Amino acid sequence: MVAPAIVLGIRGAQAVFAIIVLGLTAYLVDNYYWSPHSVNFMLFTSVWTLLAVAYLTLAPTRFPRFAHKFAIAAVEFLTMLFWFASFIAVAALWHDAWRGWRGYGTFHDSGIAAIVFGAFLWLLFLATTVLSVLHIRNTSRNDTSAPPDMTGV
Repeated sequence: MVAPAIVLGIRGAQAVFAIIVLGLTAYLVDNYYWSPHSVNFMLFTSVWTLLAVAYLTLAPTRFPRFAHKFAIAAVEFLTMLFWFASFIAVAALWHDAWRGWRGYGTFHDSGIAAIVFGAFLWLLFLATTVLSVLHIRNTSRNDTSAPPDMTGV
């Protein structure tokens, strides 16, 4: 299937990008008098991602009893869905809020960076979701083991 080092590298990129988005969205929420729901949702999604990456990395290697293949696929799919919804919602907000302005500044650029990193995270989780679904398809129905990609790490 896929080498464990590649999956571990993708997990590392997911964690680093989630920390970057966490910092950017925390900056945006802090600078709003009241923060929009879409920015709050992106902040939640980045925290959710850190918890999900911890589960997706540690469960197959350290806690195989909790690494059911359907649970892993569900966490992957849910996180992918959260990132898709959050980066689209913030992009729509940013387009409407900043249309026609000339002097954007750091606040605007932080929002753009959060949108771009959110899109990258969606693509990374799309890739790992596909890998987990392929693992489900390629294993027997009664085999509840974790994907072999992370068992040797």
